[in-house]
Amino acid sequence: QVQLVESGGGLVQAGGSLRLSCAASGSILSIRTMAWYRQIPGKQRDLVATITSAGSTNYADSVKGRFTVSRDNAKNTVYLQMNSLKPEDTAVYYCNAEILRFTGTYYSTYWGQGTQVTVSS
Repeated sequence: QVQLVESGGGLVQAGGSLRLSCAASGSILSIRTMAWYRQIPGKQRDLVATITSAGSTNYADSVKGRFTVSRDNAKNTVYLQMNSLKPEDTAVYYCNAEILRFTGTYYSTYWGQGTQVTVSS
């Protein structure tokens, strides 16, 4: 089995910072791209940032210059440093990873359970 567990969400004032973490565990042979998404109730889940195993990153326009995605391959963990937070960043944040299991023959996509981020004005 593979699990992704997020942590680090919470309530912060506008202009503040939060750091999210997402640790993958289980029978993992390899992790390809890891990503963060966010979702507001009643709306679709939107991509926030991605990072490849080589460290190449990509960001949604709405978070460029404010958010930084990074990963620790030895710990199978991805991070999202969120600075200059705005009320419109309020959402449930989910991590996502493409994982090859020891018993698998292809990469599958796994999701975390989500962590709430609330930014007050």
